[in-house]
Amino acid sequence: MTGGVGSRLAEWPRPTRRGAALIAVGAIVFVNALVLDRRDFILLGLIGIAVPLVAMGFTAWRIPRLDVVRSFVPGVVAAGGTTTASAVVRNRGRRTLDGARWRDTAHRLETPAESVLPSLGRWEGGPPGGGDTVRLEYTLRLPRRGVFTAGPLQVSLSDPFGLARIERGYGRTHDLIATPRVTALGASANGPASLDGVLLELQRQSHPNADELIAREYRHGDPLRRVNWPATARHGEIMVRQEEQRSDPDARLIIDTALHGRGRTSFATGDDRYHHPFELGVELAASVGVHLLRGGFRLTVSETGASQLEPGPRRRAGGLFGDAPVEYQGGVGERAFLEGLAHLATPGARGGGTTDSAGAPHDDPRGATGRARRPAFAVLVDIAPAEAEALAALRPAFEPAVAFVQESVRRTLVADLEESGWRCVPVRTAQDIAEAWHSLPADRGSSDAR
Repeated sequence: MTGGVGSRLAEWPRPTRRGAALIAVGAIVFVNALVLDRRDFILLGLIGIAVPLVAMGFTAWRIPRLDVVRSFVPGVVAAGGTTTASAVVRNRGRRTLDGARWRDTAHRLETPAESVLPSLGRWEGGPPGGGDTVRLEYTLRLPRRGVFTAGPLQVSLSDPFGLARIERGYGRTHDLIATPRVTALGASANGPASLDGVLLELQRQSHPNADELIAREYRHGDPLRRVNWPATARHGEIMVRQEEQRSDPDARLIIDTALHGRGRTSFATGDDRYHHPFELGVELAASVGVHLLRGGFRLTVSETGASQLEPGPRRRAGGLFGDAPVEYQGGVGERAFLEGLAHLATPGARGGGTTDSAGAPHDDPRGATGRARRPAFAVLVDIAPAEAEALAALRPAFEPAVAFVQESVRRTLVADLEESGWRCVPVRTAQDIAEAWHSLPADRGSSDAR
């Protein structure tokens, strides 16, 4: 309620510095005139007080009626990128509007300085584009990952003498999404023996070519498009491809979003929402996830904290303790994945983000021997011992199992993960991401499994 009252008061006319100085001088002259019984100065004092008040009333009478339609192209950009902001301002009043100034507002973003608003004619009706309409454009840079609120557009007016000023906001607010930077994890210099070689083999096994599909003899009613000609030539009779439902292989990505390792003392505090290790972890997760999605994998993502990618009342235990992972697939999945990462809040900037770790892991290690194990990648910033134990328990369900660890992860926990079979790779800066990925040979990732 306090914020609502404050916003309404901010829309009232107020004196400028010049107007406030004139009111102060007028008040001083008026008081001294009463004390010294100088009636000739009383009128001067009253004029000094009254003129700014009249100017405030004049600006209130001139409040314009404006429609503002805003757009941002593109509306979703990578961190560090720019977007073009456009605002179409239309005068809906019966008076022309000139001498106004405008500025845009965007929380935690640098916007252009206040500028003169071009003159607007009286409302003409019909579609916009006439003399009652003006288009404003500028470039806005989104320095880092997150969701930023832009708007409303602020338009101000003052009286001819500059004694009073009024400012009103027009248009709705818009959310600008800055996704984390993505480091390209291209072909590795290690060739087929690299980790990419293992992933490529998993992809090939899930999507065999036509010669590798199971063939059976032709039956009446089978469509000719299913004839397997190589198998027909080998068997001497018409063979058709066996119907077999295959899907993209799964890859698990585990992201440390809770930072439970050292408690609240390691989190960002106050208005500083930037936490470098956490942001590095998000950028690393984005790079690995996009690489897997573009490689044809179905990505399943788990968070160590309460789910933010797909929040809900039953998603507060954490991905290591019972919460089902969030699935992404294809180009649409890539966009949704990056936008989900953009919405991740820095742990110190949100309150009450506790998790209930009483549940069991979503992946049952006991069933790993009866089916093909999936690759898993963990991005660890500052995990707690309980989370390290959960990861160790899940190790038999994954192959390969790779953990990208930052310096903030305790060495004893890293040793426990390596003892359980996880391949731990240190990452210190964003420049280390590609090198860390390409430093994983396939034979090492397999031999570490236990």
